[in-house]
Amino acid sequence: PAGQAGRRQRQRYVTKVGKCQVNLGNIQEKKRFLSDIFTTIVDLKYRWFLFVFMMCYIVTWVVFGTIYFFDAWARGDVWHQGDPEWPACIENVDGFISALLFSVESQRTIGYGARMVTANCAEGVILLMAQSIVGSMIDALMVGCMFVKISRPKKRAQTLIFSKNCVISRRDERLCLMFRVGDLRESHMVDAKIRAKLIKSRQTAEGEFIPLEQSELNLGYDTGEDRLFLVEPQIICHVINARSPFWDLSAESLRREQFEIIIILEGIVEATGDPCLPAGMTCQARTSYTEDEILWGYRFEPCMSLEKGAFHVDYSRFEMTFEVQTPAASAKELQELQELQELQQRELPTFSLGWGPCAP
Repeated sequence: PAGQAGRRQRQRYVTKVGKCQVNLGNIQEKKRFLSDIFTTIVDLKYRWFLFVFMMCYIVTWVVFGTIYFFDAWARGDVWHQGDPEWPACIENVDGFISALLFSVESQRTIGYGARMVTANCAEGVILLMAQSIVGSMIDALMVGCMFVKISRPKKRAQTLIFSKNCVISRRDERLCLMFRVGDLRESHMVDAKIRAKLIKSRQTAEGEFIPLEQSELNLGYDTGEDRLFLVEPQIICHVINARSPFWDLSAESLRREQFEIIIILEGIVEATGDPCLPAGMTCQARTSYTEDEILWGYRFEPCMSLEKGAFHVDYSRFEMTFEVQTPAASAKELQELQELQELQQRELPTFSLGWGPCAP
C-alpha cells in the first residue's frame, strides 16, 4: 500500500549501520572547535586529516625557508658564495630553493652538512632554535592525532551485528519485544552493555509538540541483564509491562504507529583495553528499528548447537524467524483479561455455595 511505502521511505534518526542522520547547522560560536583543536583534527575525515597533516609541515618549511632566504639576502650571503673571507651567516644558501632545502634539513634533522648556520650571526641561531621547537610541537600534535585516529576501535563495530527485524511474542507468559545481537570475532568485547531508546514525537496535555522525544526501553538494567557476555548470539528482551511505552500497543495499532527504536551496544575491545583501566578503548555499535521492521507473532530460530564437544554457531540462521501463536491484543488488554478471568474464578465458588448443588 502507498501508506506503508511512504512510512518505509521516511527519514531515519539512525541508519541500520549506526550512522546518526542529524546535521548541525547555524553554529555561531565556531571558536569552540578551535579551543579543542586536538579533537577537531582527530574527528576530521581521513582526506582532510591527511591534508592538514601535510600542510602543517609544508607551511612551516616554507615559512622558515623564506625567513632564512631573506636573512641571507639581507646580510649579503647570497652575493658572496664561494668567498672564503666572507663571514656568512648561513653557508651555501644562494637562493630560495636552497633556503627551503635548509629549512627541511633543519626541521627534520637530516643535516647533509652542505648548508649550516654559523656563529657569525645571532638571528640565525635564534631561527634555528625556534624552528626546532616548532617542529617538535608539530610532531607531538600531528603524530599524536595520527596515533589516536588509527587506533580508534570504530571498525570493531563492523563485526558487531544486529538482526534486521525485531519480533514481538510471548515469553514466560509475558509479551516481549526481542532482537538478536552477535559478535563475529573470536576476540570478545569486555564489559559489553546494551541500551535502547525509543524515538517518537508526541503532544503533551498542554498542547506542546515534542519532536523526536527520547524515552528509555528497559532491557534489564535493574536486574543486570543488560550486561552481556557476548561469546555467542544473544536474544535481547524488553518486557512489555505497565512501565513500557508499548503497554497499549497491539498488532492493529502497530500498523498506525510511527516511531524508531535505537539500539546502542558498548564494550571495551579485548585486544586494546583492560576493564580495570580507564584507558581501555571503548567501542560502540548502533542500529535502529522502525515500526515496519517489527514482526508481531514471531520468534527467532536457534542458531547454536553442540558439535564435537564444543558449541557451534551457525550465523546463516541469525536472521531466521518463525511464526508462533501470539495474541493480537496489547499487553494491557491481556492483563485486564487475565485479571477478569481470575476474578471470575474467585467469585465462582461463592456463587455455587449460595445456591447449592442442583437436584437431579
